[in-house]
Amino acid sequence: MTAKQDAPLLSDLLPWSVPPLRPGRAWVTGPDPAALRRRWDALAAAGDAAERARLFRPSRARTPHTAVAQLPGQATATGSLAGAAGRCPEPVRYAHGGHDLRWLLPDHRLLDVARPELWRVADDRQLFVVEWTAQPRASDPPLLCTAVLPDGRSPGGRGGRIRPLHKRPGGREPNLAPGLTALLAERLGRPVAPADVLAWAMAAARPAAGGCAVPLPADAGLWERGVALGDRLVWLQTRGAHERGGPAGTRPRMPGGRRPYVRAPLPPRGLPASCAYDPDEEALLLGAGRIAPVPAGAWAHHADGVRVLEAWCAARSAVAAADDGEPLAALGPEGWPPEWTTELLELITVLALLAEAEPERAALREEAAQAPGIGAAELRAAGVLPVPARARRPASVLGHQEEGPGGQFALL
Repeated sequence: MTAKQDAPLLSDLLPWSVPPLRPGRAWVTGPDPAALRRRWDALAAAGDAAERARLFRPSRARTPHTAVAQLPGQATATGSLAGAAGRCPEPVRYAHGGHDLRWLLPDHRLLDVARPELWRVADDRQLFVVEWTAQPRASDPPLLCTAVLPDGRSPGGRGGRIRPLHKRPGGREPNLAPGLTALLAERLGRPVAPADVLAWAMAAARPAAGGCAVPLPADAGLWERGVALGDRLVWLQTRGAHERGGPAGTRPRMPGGRRPYVRAPLPPRGLPASCAYDPDEEALLLGAGRIAPVPAGAWAHHADGVRVLEAWCAARSAVAAADDGEPLAALGPEGWPPEWTTELLELITVLALLAEAEPERAALREEAAQAPGIGAAELRAAGVLPVPARARRPASVLGHQEEGPGGQFALL
């Protein structure tokens, strides 16, 4: 593909980005919040310091004696874990690989690199774009969008870049190159909102040297079609949490007659050892369990080179529950919780609808790459590029109190 314009990179359009989270120990995350609570209770019940340290799994960044500030928005203790552990922090949702919603113990003492600057701006107005740093398959979407805090890791574990849409809580101060929306509005002859830029990027971005290229069109009609498609993609990927792109207050659903259902239930005790797909029956097979119809497009959907459904099921399999060297990580669910079935049916729906939208996305991406547009040279001439250094840094959140180590408060 040869573009007719010198398309800017996403890193210039959404300049502030954060590397992936690094928990440092497997037992603090997982697909089942009840298992996380049991792990915490086992740590708290450890009879002596040596046993607690063995269960904790120390690293250079965290030991049971580490005292650190609270994660923003989380009411957890800030003294070391070597003493009383206290009550289990309430597990919170996070996104792994963009499509897998898992749970995390939000205690800063447990996490090697938690990225507090992201927690500070994670609220119901925020959207996060995850940009993969390299694409093993040209057909894979280069961007994923979540409404919950992402860990910035692909299903295969590779790291990307996390780019929030807003730099302050409450949807304030867009994370955009200064002057970008004003220039686009002038050239397109219509108002341009920060969410429009995100939607266009979701629809038109393509892998390029140094990141993702986002060709900006000069044609208002092409822009409107791309924004509408991007809004749809964001709505699907955020499970309806995005306020645009789908019916307000609803979650994605397949048309009647094509909705996936449980045809053979999963066993209430134990976990399936593997998953498979029957293309003739359009069925997902999880041990003795069977879900159908599962469109071939949902099963074939990849993210960063990994089949999304296969990775999701593998994380909830009997193999994943085996001891991987961390005693607490071996404390997993004893069976398949009903919530997992609900989540799996919704994931199948989302992937199927994304697969249906893929031909339109591919066609629009090709059209945007070939159409005359607003290239990097014009952005430089208008003063939008190069992006000032301050735009690549997080904003100061003045007046936001957070408890520091030992219970002292800091003004940020």
